[in-house]
Amino acid sequence: MHYARISNRLGGLGSDKWAVHLKARAMQAAGTPILELTIGEPDVAPDPVLAEVVASALEQGRIGYSNGRGEPELLKALSARYTARTGRAIGPENVVCFPGTQTALFAVMLTLVEDGDAVLVGDPLYATYEGVIRSTGAEMAPVPLKPEDGFHMRADILEQAITDNSRVLLLNTPHNPTGAVLTAEELAEIGDVCRRHDLWIIADEVYEELIFGGDFASPLDNADLAGRTIAVSSISKSHAAPGFRSGWAIGPAAFCARLLPVAETMLFGNQPFIADATAAAIERPSGVSAALRASLRRRAALLVDALLAAPGILCAMPEAGMFAFVDVSATGLSGEAFALGLLESEHLAVMPGSSFGVEADGFIRISLTVPDEDIVEAAHRISRFAANLTAGKKAAQA
Repeated sequence: MHYARISNRLGGLGSDKWAVHLKARAMQAAGTPILELTIGEPDVAPDPVLAEVVASALEQGRIGYSNGRGEPELLKALSARYTARTGRAIGPENVVCFPGTQTALFAVMLTLVEDGDAVLVGDPLYATYEGVIRSTGAEMAPVPLKPEDGFHMRADILEQAITDNSRVLLLNTPHNPTGAVLTAEELAEIGDVCRRHDLWIIADEVYEELIFGGDFASPLDNADLAGRTIAVSSISKSHAAPGFRSGWAIGPAAFCARLLPVAETMLFGNQPFIADATAAAIERPSGVSAALRASLRRRAALLVDALLAAPGILCAMPEAGMFAFVDVSATGLSGEAFALGLLESEHLAVMPGSSFGVEADGFIRISLTVPDEDIVEAAHRISRFAANLTAGKKAAQA
């Protein structure tokens, strides 16, 4: 039977990247207790305002069709939020709402690139980015992010990766999986490269409220870059509500006019009762992000300290987000081999770096969204596994 080429382009780019996680879940289902540190899902209850407004909206019968751009109150709330953040007038014409950041990324990418185009993206990268890019027919052009640079994208390295086919830079700050946070100065340098080569910038900003120190910066907030920038985000992390699937894209009005029919073809509006809750949530400071940010920072520090003496392990303090990105290359194993060995021998599930790009192959990603005692226990198991590897090497050499 005939299949569309998109199914070939996406082969191996979906759940295959989560093979270690899925294996851990299967072991757990079969009766083996697993300490799971794979998924970045907040371990706190959602912002209370969400449940309150959803219940009220359902009672009011807010279950009908929405419009393609978004419910009026949500558009108003997002316009106000981004007007205040950028210092420029942002109106409903600059906003399109989606069920989550992932859907927003997919629609935005479909609007900007196609066969023959190339999308630049930092490597390491979030696991779904390659699929989002390749679904359009465009090619992914990795821009190496180096540990010695703190995984911050460098403008000169970005420029080296640009070709005549480059159309878009997909930028993620704060960054998953590394936790790197770009400064306004770094973004200005990157933006200068994008201006000179006439590139769009898609900025995934879902971890905006989970920075451990310093200020958040966005190319959207830079007046010189705003005309070529589309920011995507959601309430998944800021309000601990990943299951609500409520996100958005903010960009130039002309771009949003092009994006709107793509969004309408996909889903024609999201749920009014969820839109009402989202509007209420973003009209005020998040009721959960400060506590979540503090717990993630504390757990990251615990992990870093606990792994200091582990042989062959290098764990740097992340600058933001829900993960620690741990270098295991000195153990002699790839990230995938280390993660599989850790799962089999220590019943600890982490993500292999290879799920996040070529530059991440010697790393593992550890979720910080578990209680402190589980972080300490995970560090103990990693240290024991690494020590056993070192002992095995010495025995083999004797």
